[in-house]
Amino acid sequence: MNDRYDAEAAGYGADQYELVGYDEYGRPVYRQIPAQQPYDPYAQQQGYGYDPYATGQQQPVPSYDPYGTGQQPPVTSYDAYDPYGQTATSGQQPRVAEQTAYIPQQPRPAEHEQRQEPARQAPDAGDGGQDRDYRTEQFAFVEEPDQDSEDVIDWLKFTENRTERREEAKRRARSRLMALVVVLALVAAGGVGYLWYAGKLPGLSSSDDTKGGTTSAAAQKREVIVVHLHDTKKGGTSTALLVDNTTTKQGTTVLLPNSLAMSGDDGTTTLAKSVEDDGSSGTREALDTVLGTSIQGTWRLDTPYLQNLVDLVGNIEIDTNADVPDPDTKKKGEAPLVNKGKSQTLSGKMAVAYATYRASGEAQNAQLERFGQVMQGVLRKMSSDAQAATTTVQTLAQILDPSLTDKDLGTFLAKLSDLAKSGDYKTAMLPVQDDGTLSAEASAGVVKDVLGGTAKSPDQGAAVRVSVQNASGVKDNTEKARVVLLNGGFTFLGGGTSSARSASEVTYADAADKENATEVAKTLGLPESAVTKGEVSSNANVSVILGQDYEPASAG
Repeated sequence: MNDRYDAEAAGYGADQYELVGYDEYGRPVYRQIPAQQPYDPYAQQQGYGYDPYATGQQQPVPSYDPYGTGQQPPVTSYDAYDPYGQTATSGQQPRVAEQTAYIPQQPRPAEHEQRQEPARQAPDAGDGGQDRDYRTEQFAFVEEPDQDSEDVIDWLKFTENRTERREEAKRRARSRLMALVVVLALVAAGGVGYLWYAGKLPGLSSSDDTKGGTTSAAAQKREVIVVHLHDTKKGGTSTALLVDNTTTKQGTTVLLPNSLAMSGDDGTTTLAKSVEDDGSSGTREALDTVLGTSIQGTWRLDTPYLQNLVDLVGNIEIDTNADVPDPDTKKKGEAPLVNKGKSQTLSGKMAVAYATYRASGEAQNAQLERFGQVMQGVLRKMSSDAQAATTTVQTLAQILDPSLTDKDLGTFLAKLSDLAKSGDYKTAMLPVQDDGTLSAEASAGVVKDVLGGTAKSPDQGAAVRVSVQNASGVKDNTEKARVVLLNGGFTFLGGGTSSARSASEVTYADAADKENATEVAKTLGLPESAVTKGEVSSNANVSVILGQDYEPASAG
């Protein structure tokens, strides 16, 4: 409790004061009461320095000693009212407009360092708040971060980050644009390089090189092997060229008809006769001459080896175009060995029967096409690995031409197998005219484009031209006679058909051709008595009329 003070006893006069609050250290704050204030009988008891007698003399107010130390420091005047509890160390306060109150000095205890919470005081309505000196430390919220300031800082950071992101996006866009330009430049350069390599650049390629939009035939590299299929049961051969164009990455089987006219040791001959008489070496050289190509080796494939090859690769699957009877069965009406249809699976025996089958009335080219189907089916099933393909060839145990080893053949077949599996393989028939020579179409379509060569058929004047008219009543006899004559080295000229006649006839017009007419009769299996002098068809040296006595036993 605060001690009471007597204002008169302290000699401060008769002015009276009333308590209006406490400062932040708990010290009382007074203000002076006017002299006319009514008498307060309890002022003496309150001890606030109040003068109950209104003498006008202000008594000194004893300082408040909250800790009872007994020490009374000198009185110091304070402002009548401190509404915000300003600390004593904050400096001189402005005086209240009405009167000045004298407040006892309250020393701060040394043993208490913690600050007490200042008492909240009501503002003095008399001063109107005009002369107060407010300082920043009086307001607690001044020391705290301003939320609005943080929002501004965050907005600035956001704006700065967005600006940086935009700049980074622009840099990335410029980088992408530059990369795109570089890529387009490289693609353009590559395209120009390819066109230059392919010989398709305008002004840099000749008309021959760019005709048809293909690479110049002379600039292409090819590997070519000729394969001869020998039918060991029925006789006869079938020939094809296996071509690997390493430039265009294309593989081709070129089927060669047996009637193809070639130059032999004894003059003009046919492919079939060359295979039979001249062997692999002579036939390869003759083909190089007539086709203008370069054949690296010869592969003789007898039908038993073809059967073993198909069995080794695990059967083949092709689209067959005919029902093929079992050649080992003589009974009629039995089910065919090979059925006509799509995606037929053929074993080794079935593949050989289909590759050598030639129906009644069919040309040799029909059988040749079936042989090409079987070869392409074998290539699709052959291993694309060179070592594995070589092992397959070695397993056949066949005797190869000295110019072709097992490794060479295995490696070559492996590359063709890869092309056949990827769909970059085709089969083409070499168009041969009736007289065995090559037409201009063949030169452009197959010889030049596929083989990269130039057709050079033997001079037609070097061979005896034989015109054949079929009067036997059997349609197939014309084709059989054609094959026999071509194999005999003669040039065949078709004469059509006529009404049936019993006897055959061979006619010559020039006496110099009598010997040739006799040789034609022997080749066809006709008696020498059938040769007579008479009129012959145009462009022919000898004319033949096939009668019912003609038996094409030797027809191939």
